[in-house]
Amino acid sequence: MGVEFLKIKEVDEAKEIINEKFNEYYTPQSEIIDIADSNNRITFSKIESKIDFPPFNRSLKDGFAIKSEDSYGVNEENPKKLKVIDFLEAGSFTDKTVELGKCVEISTGAPIPEGADAVVMVEFSNRPEDNDELEEDEIEILASVTPSQDIGQKGSDVKKGQIILEENILLNPPKIGVIAAQGIDTVEVYKKPKVGIISTGNELLTNQEELKPGKIYDVNSEMIKAGVNNCGGEGECLGIVKDVYDDLKTKIQDSLKECDILLCSGGTSAGVGDNIRHILDELGEVHIHGITVQPGKPTILGVVDGKIVIGLPGNPVSAIVIFNVFVAPAIKKLAGYKDEEEQRTIKGTLKRRIHSPIGRMQYQLVRVEGDDVIPIFKDSGAIFSLASAAGYTKVSKQTELLEEGEEVEVILFN
Repeated sequence: MGVEFLKIKEVDEAKEIINEKFNEYYTPQSEIIDIADSNNRITFSKIESKIDFPPFNRSLKDGFAIKSEDSYGVNEENPKKLKVIDFLEAGSFTDKTVELGKCVEISTGAPIPEGADAVVMVEFSNRPEDNDELEEDEIEILASVTPSQDIGQKGSDVKKGQIILEENILLNPPKIGVIAAQGIDTVEVYKKPKVGIISTGNELLTNQEELKPGKIYDVNSEMIKAGVNNCGGEGECLGIVKDVYDDLKTKIQDSLKECDILLCSGGTSAGVGDNIRHILDELGEVHIHGITVQPGKPTILGVVDGKIVIGLPGNPVSAIVIFNVFVAPAIKKLAGYKDEEEQRTIKGTLKRRIHSPIGRMQYQLVRVEGDDVIPIFKDSGAIFSLASAAGYTKVSKQTELLEEGEEVEVILFN
């Protein structure tokens, strides 16, 4: 059953349609998760501090909490004796009050006792073992301190009610630490869009099957799933379907009950046996069938029951390039990621010329070695070219030749 392509879309037009359809049918959703599961998730809303931090005045050094005026004029030639009335470790508390002539021995992080307004570092003190004129409960200080010296004031880091993290922030270990310091155990994050992945083709086998004549192992399912997960989505491989119209139709219908977005690889061209276009026409509406790109011309986008179905080319190189160029940005947006293309690009010098067909945007796989950009000239079914590819460079549809030595921009896969 053959079918002609719809009017082939230009790259920018195709991107606009994809963006428009995703905005029409999807709205970013949120969920509440435990902070233990929040690494690499995106905050959906602002997070406010629940408490002052630190929640009390605390010592920044090991030493002695004193009244600062007890130290005025003190130095190594003019030390001063103080009576030690208690000892505070981090996590402990005392109800004793520091008065003139008295002090509390204190550890880093311990709360400053009532009456004290400074800490003398232990390095600037003598104990009875250092001076036999001192009683067992005495020390002498050897330096002057100023009010608040070596004291972390309550709320000096964060005040209660202060915004500690904005929305659309990628959570990482330091940011999770900030949340944990507030006693917050859950966080509202962008819900991962659930993306189903189907591979089609009579020639495909799973990795668990024995390789047979005329057959190949399915590459695209796991590859595209990894791409989805890297974009903040939740990819799920839904299996391999033969090129049988009714089987593929049923699989698409069943899969759409389980996922938000469906990606099918293979079966998208206008040749006999390629069924995706017919099925999407029957079940819903096709908005794109064909884009002026190389590789990946026979890309399809349709809508079935309010959910987007995208048909990717079956060739692995074409599939991953089309996924990165046209699909990844939409998934990232739903997952809360900002589209920061400039952070995923580098520039380098082209080491071989690239010939490109006039009238089609070309996405050319390249290796990167230092400042050198080396085109990988293999057909789109040559999967091992992906192993060495750092990314791809774009050649505009008006350009027939990029010369060796030209500076080019590389869009990185990582």
